[in-house]
Amino acid sequence: MAAELLRTKYNYAMQMNDIHPNAKIGNNVKIGNFTTIADDVVIGDGCDIGPNVTIYPGARIGAGCRIFPGSVISAIPQDLKFDGEYTTCEIGEGNTIRECCTINRGTSASGRTVVGNNNLLMAYVHVAHDCVVGNNCVFANNATLAGHIVVGDYVILGGKTACLQFIHIGSHVITSGGSLVDKDIPPFVKAARYPISYAGVNSLGLQRRGFSREEINNITDIYRFIFQKGYSISHAVEEIKERYGHTDEGKQVLSFIGSATTGLMKGYTFMKRQG
Repeated sequence: MAAELLRTKYNYAMQMNDIHPNAKIGNNVKIGNFTTIADDVVIGDGCDIGPNVTIYPGARIGAGCRIFPGSVISAIPQDLKFDGEYTTCEIGEGNTIRECCTINRGTSASGRTVVGNNNLLMAYVHVAHDCVVGNNCVFANNATLAGHIVVGDYVILGGKTACLQFIHIGSHVITSGGSLVDKDIPPFVKAARYPISYAGVNSLGLQRRGFSREEINNITDIYRFIFQKGYSISHAVEEIKERYGHTDEGKQVLSFIGSATTGLMKGYTFMKRQG
């Protein structure tokens, strides 16, 4: 009798979901109550989809992801130019997407929104259309990406960080909570204040990821030329090419500067006390 009651309860719970018969769901996937999974969705093996999750057409979710209640994946873009074109929202493996996150699918501009592998998106994070997010990132609560943003690997966005459309953020960057990012942030640095400004090299994060003392010292010197010596960007680039152009870290910084789309953030400035 107890087994029959348990089976009845289980079947009732399964009927609370709305799962389209054409959705492709892998092995050992857990799906909570009141979750909706639409047509043209692919979910990899071993995912844990919590209750009250909505996954719209075009979602491609890799293996081993955890999606918490209230999240909405692959909804159409919040872009008035969107005209119903076919696009996707591609999420890699091993991601944790906490409560009430929203990740929109792409537009005709690129055709897809991409989130890489092993990222942690805390509650209420928003990733807009056509963004590309790398691997091993942490976006704290309420961090927001507008459209067409590119984020490298191992990026940490502090809570309530708001990023303007089309900006680029290099790998190993960390921003302070409440930052408004309206310029490109090159790799390996800390960024804070408004307007968004250089606040030093992310030395602790680099140490944790296996960078040598020599590499960190090189990065520190590189950013002295860019942000602290008062050089123009073109002058700083020439100095970096001459001194560090042969190093991996120098090549990464120079490549980022060469592809910057919205201009680099400012160097460090002291704020004068008012009154």
